[in-house]
Amino acid sequence: MPSVNGVNGVAHDDFEDDIDYTDIEEKYNVTQEEGFDNILVVDGVPVVDKSKLDKLLAKAAKEFTRKGASIKPDDMTVPWDDAAGKSKGFIFIEFRTPDEATFALNEMNGHPFDSKHTFRVNRFMDIEKYADIDETYVEPKREEYQPKEHLRAWLADPAGRDQYAIYRGDEVEIRWHGKPSQCETAYSKPGWTELYVSWSPLGTYLATLHRQGIRLWGGPSWEHQQRFYHPLVRLIDFSPCEQYIVTWSHDPIVVSDSAPQGPQFFSPEDEGNNIAVWDIKTGNLLRTFLAINPEGENSKKQMAWPALKWSPDDNYVGRVTPGQQISVYELPEMGLQGKKSLKIDGVVDFEWCPHARENMLAYWTPEVANQPARVTLLSFPGRTILRQKNLFNVSDCKLYWQNQGDFLCVKVDRHTKTKKSIFCNLEIFGVREKDFPVEVVELKDTVTDFSWEPKGDRFAIVSSNDPNLGNPGPGITIKTDVSFYQLERGKDNFKLLRTLASRTTNTIRWSPRGRHVVLATVGSTSKSELEFWDLDFNADDAGRRDGQKDTADWGAGIQQLGVSDHYGVTDVEWDPSGRYLATAASAWTHTLENGYAIWDYRGQESEKHIMDRFKQFLWRPRPPSLLTKEQKRLIRKNLREYSRAFEEEDAAEESTVSAELIAHRKRLVDEWNAWRLLSQEEVAEERRARGISKEPSGPKEEKREEIEVWIDEVIEQVEEEIVE
Repeated sequence: MPSVNGVNGVAHDDFEDDIDYTDIEEKYNVTQEEGFDNILVVDGVPVVDKSKLDKLLAKAAKEFTRKGASIKPDDMTVPWDDAAGKSKGFIFIEFRTPDEATFALNEMNGHPFDSKHTFRVNRFMDIEKYADIDETYVEPKREEYQPKEHLRAWLADPAGRDQYAIYRGDEVEIRWHGKPSQCETAYSKPGWTELYVSWSPLGTYLATLHRQGIRLWGGPSWEHQQRFYHPLVRLIDFSPCEQYIVTWSHDPIVVSDSAPQGPQFFSPEDEGNNIAVWDIKTGNLLRTFLAINPEGENSKKQMAWPALKWSPDDNYVGRVTPGQQISVYELPEMGLQGKKSLKIDGVVDFEWCPHARENMLAYWTPEVANQPARVTLLSFPGRTILRQKNLFNVSDCKLYWQNQGDFLCVKVDRHTKTKKSIFCNLEIFGVREKDFPVEVVELKDTVTDFSWEPKGDRFAIVSSNDPNLGNPGPGITIKTDVSFYQLERGKDNFKLLRTLASRTTNTIRWSPRGRHVVLATVGSTSKSELEFWDLDFNADDAGRRDGQKDTADWGAGIQQLGVSDHYGVTDVEWDPSGRYLATAASAWTHTLENGYAIWDYRGQESEKHIMDRFKQFLWRPRPPSLLTKEQKRLIRKNLREYSRAFEEEDAAEESTVSAELIAHRKRLVDEWNAWRLLSQEEVAEERRARGISKEPSGPKEEKREEIEVWIDEVIEQVEEEIVE
C-alpha cells in the first residue's frame, strides 16, 4: 500500500491549518519601524581611533546640549572602518521624538565643531531624496512686505509731549503730559503686569513682569515685541543701549524633562542658577549665573542690584566676586574677555565709566593687615592701571561717576583711631586731566547722599551729625545739611558754594539739564517737604560758571524758587525735559493718600491725583538728541523766533480755558434760575390748593435775590526781560 504523507489518511497541509499559532506570534512578534524621522546623520565629524572615541562623543554631546538639543553619548552610533581602525567621519544620533530631531537639525547644521570641522546634519530618511534631486531651478515665491510699527513713534508728537506710566490696582495706563487740553490717555490695559512695570533706558520698550517671565511692548498700538521665559522673575535690568536684558529670580532654575527646548529656553546646564542674560532682538538666552549672596547664606543684607554691570557701549558686562575677582564678559558670546578674570584680592565693588568715549572702570579694595585701602582706575580691555590712590582708616567707600565721565568721586567713610565716630572725605579724580590728579574735600560729618549735576561740574551732598543717624526711631526725623560745591576754573579744585543748614532733606534730585535741583524729604512719617532751587538765578553767576568772573561770594546766584509739600512722598523724579517734577506716594510703602502730583521747576503744582491702590509712576525716557552741536547752537540763537509761536499757542490755550470756565459758570447760573422759577411755580400752586390768598394784606416790598457772577479776563500780559 503506498505511503501517504499524513496521519490516518489526513493531508499534512490540512493538519497545520487546524493549529492556532496566535499566542506564539504575539510572544515573539517583532515590531517593524514605521519610520526613522527621529534619527539624524551628522557629517563633518573628526576621524578618530578607539582611544579618542569617548572624548569625541562627549564633546559632540556637549555641543548639541549647548544649543538646547539635549543628548547623551549613548544616543550616538559611530560607523567604524575595521580595516583602518578608525571612524568613518560621521555619526548617527537618535532623539526621543521627531520634533527634537527637527530642532537639532535647524540649530546644528553648519555649526563649527572645531577650527577644522563643521557639522553637516541631515535626516536619515532624506538620504534617498537627496540622491534623486531635480536640479531644475524654481524661483521662490516672493513674500509680501509687512511694515512694522516704529518703536519710537512717540518722539514725533507735534506738541513735543512726554509720556508717563502709572500702575494702579491691576491696571497700567500710559498717559500724555502737556497743556490741560493735551493731557490724555495713550493706552491702558487691566492685568497688564503681575508685579511692576519698567521702561528701557531709551524709552523704546515697556517691560511687564509675569509668573512665567518678561514681556516687552512698544509702538503706537503697544503690540507685543519680545518674551523671555524665566519663571518667578523678580528683578530686571536693561543694558544702556537696549541690546540685552538681565533677569533674576529668588527661585533657582529648574529644567524638567517636558520643558521646551531651544535657544530661548533654559537647558540642564542652567539648573540651579538665578540670573539670566538675554538678547532682546532675538529673544535668545546668552548665559546664566548663580547669584552671589552678600557675606554668606544667612546674611541679612540685601543682594546688590544690578548684579551685572554694563559698559556704556554694551560691549562688556562685568560682575564682582567679593574678595576675589572681577569677571568681564564679552558680548554677544558671553565669554570671558581675555579668557581670564581680573584677580584682585579683597575687591569689594567696581563701576564702569558711564561715557562711551573709552571703556574704563574703577574699583576699590579695603584695608587688610598692614595694607591700606586702595582705589584703582583701570583701562579696558587693555587692563592697564591708570591711577591708584591709597586710603587709610577706611570703613566703606562708594563710587560716583559724573555722567560725562569727567570726574570720579569716591565717598570715603573714615573712622577715628578709636573707631567710635565716623567722618567723611571726598576723593575726586580728574579723569580728563594729565596724570589723573586727585582733590580731597574733607568733611566733619557723615555724608548720606551725593549727586553730580548732569553735564556739569557741580555736586550736592546731604550730611548730618545727628546722634540718631543710623538708628532713627519711629517718628524721628534726622536733621541734615545740604551743601553745593563747584569746580573753580584755573585752580582745578572744588569750592563750597553754599550750605543750607538744619533741614530734613535726605534726597537730592538734579534736573536732567542741570541748574535746577529739588531737595526732598522722602519716606518720613512726619516731614514731606519739597524745596525747588535754581543755582544760576543771577546772570552774573551763569557767567562765573563759564569762568568769565570770579568773586568771593559764589553762592549769590543760588536762589530758592519755591517750597511745596506732598504728604507721604515715596518717589521723586524729573521728566526728560527737566521742566516738570513728579512726586508719588506709593501703596507699596504706606496706604495713606496714595497718588501722584506734577510740579513745574518753580514748585507750582500743575496737577494732583489721589488714587486708591496707586503703586508706581514712571516718566518715559528719551534717547539722546540726533542734532549736532552746531544745530543746537543755531536753535538757541533763534530761540526768540520759536518762542513767539509757543506764546501764541499758550495764549490760545489760556483763552480756550477761560471761555470754557465762563461757559461752565453761565450754565450753572441758568440751571439755578430755572430751578428757582420752577420752585416758585410749585409754591404758588400749593398756596392755591390750600385756599391761601395769593397776595398777603398790607403793603409789601418786592423781594429780590441777586447773584453775582465773577468773570476773569486777561487784558494784557506783561513779560519782564533781563538784558545782559
